[in-house]
Amino acid sequence: MADELRRTGVDLHKLDLDTERMLTLIYNLLPVPPVSRYGRLAALATSDGVDHITRLPDDLLRNIVSRLPVKDAARTTVLASRWRTLWLSTPLVLIDADLLPKGQWPPTPANSPSITTAVSHILEAHLGPLPCVYLLCSRMSAYRAQLTRWLHILAAKGVQDLVLVNRPWPRDVPLPAKVFTITTLTLLYLGMWKLPDMAVLRGVSFPHLRELGLCSVEMEQGDVDRLVMGCPVLEILNIQGCCGRMKGLRIHLVSQSLRCVQICISIVEKIDVVDAPCLDRLIISGAGSPDRALPIRFRIGDAPKLHAFGFLDPRNHLLEIRDTMITAEMKVSRMTMVTSVKFLSLNVRFGVHDDIKLVATFLRCFPNVERLHITSEQCDQSADDLILKFWEESGPIESVLSRINMMTFRDFRGEQSEVGFLEFFFQSARVLKTTVIVMANPSFTPFSVDKASSKVKEL
Repeated sequence: MADELRRTGVDLHKLDLDTERMLTLIYNLLPVPPVSRYGRLAALATSDGVDHITRLPDDLLRNIVSRLPVKDAARTTVLASRWRTLWLSTPLVLIDADLLPKGQWPPTPANSPSITTAVSHILEAHLGPLPCVYLLCSRMSAYRAQLTRWLHILAAKGVQDLVLVNRPWPRDVPLPAKVFTITTLTLLYLGMWKLPDMAVLRGVSFPHLRELGLCSVEMEQGDVDRLVMGCPVLEILNIQGCCGRMKGLRIHLVSQSLRCVQICISIVEKIDVVDAPCLDRLIISGAGSPDRALPIRFRIGDAPKLHAFGFLDPRNHLLEIRDTMITAEMKVSRMTMVTSVKFLSLNVRFGVHDDIKLVATFLRCFPNVERLHITSEQCDQSADDLILKFWEESGPIESVLSRINMMTFRDFRGEQSEVGFLEFFFQSARVLKTTVIVMANPSFTPFSVDKASSKVKEL
């Protein structure tokens, strides 16, 4: 694969750097494991010289060992003969990063053989359950047979929390179908894989899975829908850095259990909330369309409990509520309102007339918003008279008048178009209690901090 990329002119060094950045994002996204690799095992002598810990019941000792990083858990076998049998039967939390030499994170290609060998030894030797396994350090393209064996062992031992992150190259390593037969899973995160063929996913069944994360995963259209359909108790869906093959994702959310959906830094064409009666949070951040000239389509169909929604962007998103496309000139009715939303986040170019007209309409579509979070996007256009007069002539907005009690405004640069919105907002908001205005970073966005600060004080 590397030779093919070189022939096409791809800078492999730059590609490696980009891949490492994506892996860093994936590592930061992963759920916190139940043990800490920074914990240390230490023994203190007692004043009477008696080993009180070893006198504890077996179940309590197993509980203690199961909370240790795998290296320290193994070291307990030297304490006394009784601890050897405890280690072998204890529910083990295996995080392969704990096997790295001290101070060596993130893993390197040189670590992969020793880590892979150690993981194989532990999985084969340990007789007890393996409720939680994080495999982050191996370059799976070179160890596909071992991975298949690992998955069979994990399935037999009833693994519940499983995190599998492939260390590329190559990036498009097929994920073994065995993963989708482990019915004991309650949490599954996959990073840097290619999902198997549609036939495998069509019959997938995860009866206990509550949290699913897909990170930089290559997939076909409909794969997300099929996975969600096979998870009847799924509550959290986390998608980061994903795309369809040669096109953007089209996601149709149909789930009686989903509570939180987060889609970040992914290539997306459409997100359709078809039927999600328990959905509480829908967060879209950094997602883009495969054709940058076309916006992403969002449709909110049946989501009666949707409480938090963002980051809605007038430039990059087309919003549809039920069966009506939301436009700047439309008259909002009850059928184009989502009354359950209390937290709303917007990305806005205040210097663009079409954008701020849509912002006013968005605020009318979510009449019960109590907390409004705005990020001001930089644009090349300067405010004209129409923009400055718009907020004066826009008329009352119910959420601003009587609902919003907190507003945050990020990346403020003191532009007149921003000031015009804030003046309108402060004059209209009757129940506002808290406002937080955060300046843009002048290192990335040149502007006068002193001038912007003085404008804030004048508001």
